[in-house]
Amino acid sequence: MNVPQFGEPLPGRDYPDRPAAFVVVPRGAEIAGVRVDLGGGRSRLDLPGGGLDPGETAGQAAVRECGEEAGLQIAVEDQPFTCADHFFVNQNGSTNNTRGQFFAARLLGEAPQLKIEADHALAWMTPQAALLALTRESNAWALAA
Repeated sequence: MNVPQFGEPLPGRDYPDRPAAFVVVPRGAEIAGVRVDLGGGRSRLDLPGGGLDPGETAGQAAVRECGEEAGLQIAVEDQPFTCADHFFVNQNGSTNNTRGQFFAARLLGEAPQLKIEADHALAWMTPQAALLALTRESNAWALAA
């Protein structure tokens, strides 16, 4: 599989590979997004997801991250529907090359007890609005796929 690379690395910075998993969670005519508060009135919009923990599969990470960030309980397909890499600088300044796997998900219900990331907020929007608002090009590209 030819995996596209998004983002531009900053000169002189190292971008270690970081396996990650993201999900597209539909609810009616909308999908789940996660607005991340960057402080100072700034934010970014991502698909729910993030890095894999040691010993975790990409599917398990997608389910866990969606709960932690959005307070949603989901089930994911067995295999990702696409993959994309993205050079990324986190809000704390750390860099990585996010090696993203993107999963289709089915919403099982809201589970606010799973949400532990206070700087993340669930945002439902149409796929068209999400395509325009997603901060990471890799997320928008995967959603379009």
